[in-house]
Amino acid sequence: MRLGWPLVSALVSGASGGHFGGMTKTLLSIGHGYSAQALAAVLLPQGWRVIGTTRQADGVEAIRATGAEAVIWPGEGDLPALGEATHVLTSVAPNAAGDPVLAALRAQIAEAAAHLDWVGYLSTTAVYGDHGGGWVDETTPLTPASQRGRWRVQAEGEWAAIPGLALHIFRLAGIYGPGRGPFAKVRAGTARRIIKRGQVFSRIHVDDVAQVLAASMARPNPGAVYNLCDDDPAPPEAVIAHAAGLLGVPVPPTVAFEEAEMTPMARSFYGENKRVRNDRIKDELGVELRYPGYREGLGALVNSE
Repeated sequence: MRLGWPLVSALVSGASGGHFGGMTKTLLSIGHGYSAQALAAVLLPQGWRVIGTTRQADGVEAIRATGAEAVIWPGEGDLPALGEATHVLTSVAPNAAGDPVLAALRAQIAEAAAHLDWVGYLSTTAVYGDHGGGWVDETTPLTPASQRGRWRVQAEGEWAAIPGLALHIFRLAGIYGPGRGPFAKVRAGTARRIIKRGQVFSRIHVDDVAQVLAASMARPNPGAVYNLCDDDPAPPEAVIAHAAGLLGVPVPPTVAFEEAEMTPMARSFYGENKRVRNDRIKDELGVELRYPGYREGLGALVNSE
């Protein structure tokens, strides 16, 4: 059975969240960013307690404004809130030195493993590297082509090496949603359609990221790995053209990839070309995507704006 958004919320509230067995479920969100905030918006109405970390004091009010509790954790020293958590989500990116969370908290997390019902690590589909536009799934060997992909492979391994940890790894495609879409650049006339023959990207709406995480929390399967993407890998220029059509403005001009001015980071994304399968989130977690493709997702965004 596939689960739509209301059913996922109900399942989280009943089977694995809210006030269950007389105990309030508590999510500790380390690096409480865009995706984690979307998840909190699902959990909080269900009676969950959500604690989000921020590195600096100026991030406290932004977290509190979402209804979550805020904890300042600069990335070093113990994190006392870990002892209060039943579930943990980490959104902190690794670097050349490894995973910053584990560098500071490895011993504390290992000690907490026995009382944690679920731990989620947000990774990226960059771990698969370049496949010339071919399909990849969770069983595809990890052959990252970029430095950030290699760092992610290392971080996944570090988290998986903690004994007894109820770890779930989520490999995310490009995330878009409210405040993160092509509309601002299209409206401003600064958007470009960069053309690289055969290039496609997978993407996912942030609401579907939240839906998958909630479904996993309701059906824990320690050791599981999930790809988070929609059903429609597409050329980036097609997405920009569709956004322009929704806004009723001229389609931005095309620029050959070889001639386009881009940051090294932006250019590196074009070094990987693959289509990502998402069958596991449907078959194992019963998820029915709210936005199975960019057309549905962008249409919902422009209507909400």
